[in-house]
Amino acid sequence: MKIALVSPYDYPYPGGVTSHVQHLYDEFTSVGHDVRILAPSSNRNIEREVDNMYRVGGVRRIPANGSIARITLSFRLSHRVREILQNEQFDIVHAHEPLMPFLPPTVLRYSTAVNVGTFHAYRGSYYGYFYGRPILRRVFANLDARIAVSRAAKRFVRQYFMAPYRIIPNGVEVDRLNPSVVQPFPELEDGRPNILFVGRPEKRKGVGYLIRAYPEIKNAFPDARFIIVGAGDWQESPYRAYIERHNMRDISIVGYVSEEDKARYLRSAHVFCAPAVEGESFGIVLLEAMAAGRPVVATEIVGYRDVVTDGQEGLLVPPRNAAAVANAVCRILQDPQLARTMGAAGIETAAQYSWGRIAEQVLDLYVRTGSRPLPSPSPAVAWEPLG
Repeated sequence: MKIALVSPYDYPYPGGVTSHVQHLYDEFTSVGHDVRILAPSSNRNIEREVDNMYRVGGVRRIPANGSIARITLSFRLSHRVREILQNEQFDIVHAHEPLMPFLPPTVLRYSTAVNVGTFHAYRGSYYGYFYGRPILRRVFANLDARIAVSRAAKRFVRQYFMAPYRIIPNGVEVDRLNPSVVQPFPELEDGRPNILFVGRPEKRKGVGYLIRAYPEIKNAFPDARFIIVGAGDWQESPYRAYIERHNMRDISIVGYVSEEDKARYLRSAHVFCAPAVEGESFGIVLLEAMAAGRPVVATEIVGYRDVVTDGQEGLLVPPRNAAAVANAVCRILQDPQLARTMGAAGIETAAQYSWGRIAEQVLDLYVRTGSRPLPSPSPAVAWEPLG
């Protein structure tokens, strides 16, 4: 099959959707499919640096879901998109976040291939979907099949666009994260307990609650070390200022690291902590920690409950509760056997989410959708109005 994977987000910048697209590309090409990636990019030279990549649009930063979305806001994409579609003649166009401005809707407007959309996001409500429904219905009607990455993502999008959705989750690189092959950092193997956070310096990621748990954890484990890894402007973040103001000497903000180094930080951790407060459709970082055999402390929010079973791969705590975070971390650190049991359970669970398995499910959907008669593109047929 000839497949187009379309992302609305700045391709060089780390993010869940970008990672998802790249892994599908790798899996599809490894089994012989011909794949192209269409995405905006802040790197003007990306087409020369990345195989089978089309740069479609520059990048603007806009607030979205408690984060900053790096997307293209250009209205001049049509000519470029039509030219690509005409030259490539794709069998499948797979748009990720298909209603996000402006690239996926433009591609879907002109595509004559089988169109598939994956919905990644979760939030309680979204004014853009609510007020934009009259226009977005036309885009939505161009989808022949729809994927949601979790039950939370499905519930969210179905509030506004009622239709059948197949749940196909995010995946994880189980082989790359396998603790039997990843080497820890020697300087972190000094007998001190390491507590790891991976994420951006955004309020919804909840790192502030881990920082507030610092005094209680340090009281129980004076030699505990906190490690913060993830992309973003940590230097200018209020979290760094708070850490410095309160003289929290055992919190190390590493910032962005390569995927290889992230695996080594996971291997070096004794507890992985993800205290996000909202807006998580699926716990990719949790799966990565579980694949690395690390026990997890995470908040009991909808996206995380789909990944971690409380008491099995880790402990779930109420969101926005630093004391609960501290208690859960200390419970695991105090019980090495519990930590080992949870780590082993995490490896077993993560294996079910290998990218090979996920790609097989997506390819199966492509085949099933392409082999059945496609509905009329009329919104009246493809759209079922909310009652």
